Amino acid sequence: MKLITMKAVVDKETCTGCKLCEKICPVLAIKIVDRKSVVDADKCIGCGNCEQRCPVHAIRMEKLKEPYTLKVEIDSQDYEKIREICIKARMHPEQKICYCTGTRAQEIAAAILKGADSPEKISAMTGVRGGCKVECIQPMLRLLKAAGITPTPPEGGYQWYGITPTVYDIPEEVKAKHSKRGFYFDSDVELFEKVVKAAKKGGK
Repeated sequence: MKLITMKAVVDKETCTGCKLCEKICPVLAIKIVDRKSVVDADKCIGCGNCEQRCPVHAIRMEKLKEPYTLKVEIDSQDYEKIREICIKARMHPEQKICYCTGTRAQEIAAAILKGADSPEKISAMTGVRGGCKVECIQPMLRLLKAAGITPTPPEGGYQWYGITPTVYDIPEEVKAKHSKRGFYFDSDVELFEKVVKAAKKGGK
């Protein structure tokens, strides 16, 4: 979950309409209208990405009078279905996938079950990618894939990164080549399988 305390505000006099903020917003809360940035305050999760990247410093973060929390309650969905998505994505349900917000795989899976079919919608529900916005896109895409969803990247967006290979994706010839050098890929997979499959609600 993420406590939302700020929102982006645009100085229209300074804004040049370069579209950079529109491309990097993780929840698509900024659009260019009449060559000026317009922020949808109801969508903004206060991540500060637009403020940090604006080349002319036309955006500032303004404190909200009433902060609020973005989160998806795990109990709102069937936990077995949550667990199923996590295991299929080869993640422990309680594994943190966004270190900035502390969001765990099970909350993302719950958001997907509630109808979030893209990283942007997941971010809007949970606040994930509300910090560095770098590490968590890959596990989000893996969880969506595990749920049978193949989202389409936003047109012209910069905020997506590809899914990097995991130990499950290492070719057999690479395993054979490095097995005598202290790498135990199959043993790692076996151990990880035991950990993930033993996961239960509220347990490890």
